[in-house]
Amino acid sequence: MTHGATSEPASSPPLGKPQPDAPPPPAPGKPVGRVLLGRLADVHSLSLIGVLAVLAIIGAITKPDAFLSTDNLQLILTQASVIGVVTVGVTFVIIGGGIDLSVGAIVALASVWCTTVATQDYGMAGMIFTALIVGLGCGLVNGVLIAYGPMVPFVATLAMLASARGLALQITEGRTQVVSVDAVLDLGGRDAYIFGIPPLVLIFAGVTAIGWVLLNRTTFGRRTVAIGGNPEAARLAGIAVKRQRLMIYALSGLCCGIAAFMLVVLSGSGQNTNGNLYELNAIAAAIIGGTLLSGGRGTIIGSVLGVLVFTTITNLFTLNNLDSAGQQIAQGAIIVAAVLLQRRSAAQQP
Repeated sequence: MTHGATSEPASSPPLGKPQPDAPPPPAPGKPVGRVLLGRLADVHSLSLIGVLAVLAIIGAITKPDAFLSTDNLQLILTQASVIGVVTVGVTFVIIGGGIDLSVGAIVALASVWCTTVATQDYGMAGMIFTALIVGLGCGLVNGVLIAYGPMVPFVATLAMLASARGLALQITEGRTQVVSVDAVLDLGGRDAYIFGIPPLVLIFAGVTAIGWVLLNRTTFGRRTVAIGGNPEAARLAGIAVKRQRLMIYALSGLCCGIAAFMLVVLSGSGQNTNGNLYELNAIAAAIIGGTLLSGGRGTIIGSVLGVLVFTTITNLFTLNNLDSAGQQIAQGAIIVAAVLLQRRSAAQQP
């Protein structure tokens, strides 16, 4: 036996050096579930872009001169702008695990209230301020009833729907309030276009950008997703669930106030029938955009694409002089397909 000899296993790797066949560690700050949800959202957005492309092809074939004209494309974007702003707020509500059936009535109330102010020589600034305050106030009432009431969101917002519609009817006495403020009327004219883009479209783009940043780059967005996914877990994690719900509904009301002023600019008047069925259209657009109706998941971009899909369908039916019943059937079929796709994606998640 030779003294001083040592025996080391030949296969032992140096300390601190990873095995060649070992799987790479997961990237820090990228949970697997979050990555999967992000990929699903990307796939869903791409599918909606594909739907828009198919609709554009149909329009180009059936009405090439009318559909592809600059005026018609501007019209589609302008019509999508008002309901699009409402949909941004509704998307936050649904992601947070709630529902808002009162957005259309809030738009109506804010529009007639701000046109009432216009008759008292407060000008465009007074109209904007009034629309925003009315929308925000209604949203806060919804939030207080739901978060601190506590009331079921369906019941609370249904009560707001009835109340806001009734108050709007009382203010107008069933009459149309025509706006005579030149600055507001000029805002809806072609002379106000910026590089060929209507101002309402720019407002919509700005609200969309702010909504995207709030949802994806702030703690407000993360708290919204958390309480929508599991309110009790969010509470145990230190999130003030009641306050967050209050803020979400206030945000939805504020979006309604913005949309109300945009609708006044677009129509030049305020009516108690403004915003009719906006709640259903906004919820439908959010759902086909990938927002989970039970809460905890959704994207602003997907909701905007959903709005554009619905608006483009309406435009195609109008250009081809087709019955509105077929349009409603097509929209219903799209909603059903989107919900089934959501359920299938959820079932495939680990």
